[in-house]
Amino acid sequence: MEASLVTMDIGLIGLGKMGGNMRERMRRAGLTVVGYDRNPDVSDVDSLEALVEALPSPKVVWVMVPAGDPTRATVQELAGLLGEGDVVVDGGNSRWTDDIANAELLAEKKIGYVDCGVSGGVWGLENGYALMYGGEADDIEKVQPAFDALAPEGDFGSVHAGKVGAGHFSKMVHNGIEYAIMQSYAEGWELLEKVDMVENVTEVFRSWREGTVIRSWLLDLMVAALDDDPGLSKVAGYAEDSGEGRWTVEAGIEHAVATPAITAALYARFVSRQDDSPAMQAVAAMRNQFGGHAVRTPAPKGGDVEDGGPADQTETAKKAGAGSGQEPGES
Repeated sequence: MEASLVTMDIGLIGLGKMGGNMRERMRRAGLTVVGYDRNPDVSDVDSLEALVEALPSPKVVWVMVPAGDPTRATVQELAGLLGEGDVVVDGGNSRWTDDIANAELLAEKKIGYVDCGVSGGVWGLENGYALMYGGEADDIEKVQPAFDALAPEGDFGSVHAGKVGAGHFSKMVHNGIEYAIMQSYAEGWELLEKVDMVENVTEVFRSWREGTVIRSWLLDLMVAALDDDPGLSKVAGYAEDSGEGRWTVEAGIEHAVATPAITAALYARFVSRQDDSPAMQAVAAMRNQFGGHAVRTPAPKGGDVEDGGPADQTETAKKAGAGSGQEPGES
């Protein structure tokens, strides 16, 4: 990575896996970074006050702490420490509605605010971070050397998306799309594993990395995971969501934009957290009642016998009113 032609001083709050690597990448580009974290082993200073005092004016402070209350509390504290012309950057995964409230709070003291969606994870130190930021042009200009240092090399990977909130809204949609793409790869992998005729699923996925329309970095990571653990036997079938998938679906509802693929991917994560699905229990019970389909639990009163065979299903279907036009085989 080439050193930045423009130097600047910047404060960075939150030095976890991502924040710590961002500090290192900016330093490699020639920026002076003063970092603060609750963990004294990684901090450059011992308090927010000391961080602010170490920066020349106009001061730029980048916040990389968990979204929600931790970020809101940090911004509120900075509002009492910074002054006119300074800028706060929220680089976490905050909801865009929080950005609007934070900007209004800081504007009372004529402190600028920039929201920045950051993508790159643990690979960002070497590859750079995709950046989507929102805010006023004057505030963006003060932060630009940091954006230039963090962004990937080349013509893409960094964008001024619009006004305050636009950065995190864009990152939210980015993550919603990511949900759907990952779910598609996962479903395809499961189907390939299920059939007997495909003998090397990992190599099939690897072949897709070149020349196909579905090649992507996520596909590369999927292949890396399969190389580390063929069959993924060491990984539990449980997936959390960061919140941004939910926010994307909610935004789609608010703006009457259909997001069926993203919504289905989000719901699939919810299902992954259940040892047994109560909803599917209800579906099985209803199918048993109207069609005489076998169930894996003792039958409800008036329903099929446990694991009933075809003869039992036919008899139960008659009792359930199959002659009304609903055939036993329909679901």
